[in-house]
Amino acid sequence: MSKNRYEYTTSPKKIESDNRPQKKNRRRELKIVQDLPRQEIKISKEQKRKQIKLTLLVIAIFALLLTISYRNSQINEKFSEMQSLKKELSSLEKENEQLQVSIENGLNLNNIEKLAKEKLGMQKLTNKQTLYVTLPKKDYVESVTEEVVIEEEKNWFEKIVDKIFNK
Repeated sequence: MSKNRYEYTTSPKKIESDNRPQKKNRRRELKIVQDLPRQEIKISKEQKRKQIKLTLLVIAIFALLLTISYRNSQINEKFSEMQSLKKELSSLEKENEQLQVSIENGLNLNNIEKLAKEKLGMQKLTNKQTLYVTLPKKDYVESVTEEVVIEEEKNWFEKIVDKIFNK
């Protein structure tokens, strides 16, 4: 085939050029680079610093993300705990309201009278059961004739001083 010839196919054929090195030479060159001992490859101090900075940056970012993740998990736990406490509070408030209604119904005099008649067998008093008592108009409160002496408690120092000087 000639170089200037036009091809009508969709996939043109590759033209080999003599400028490309052969694959065998590439492999040999790579082997030479791979076979170099580590001691002969020198890394500059600047490159070492960059590597250390990059490593520390990656560690710092990881620690930051770990901290954020931990805080989010704590926030989620507290939020779920708060929601459960809110549910418990609402149920206790409903129960409290129901108890208030039952107490108010129990304090109704008609209900008390009904329960007394049904459960305890009580009846209302009739005129025959009423007994009037006359009491003299004397006052039943007695006045205090004795004098009450209240002794205050003294601390240990005052007790010693009283014993010494009151002898």
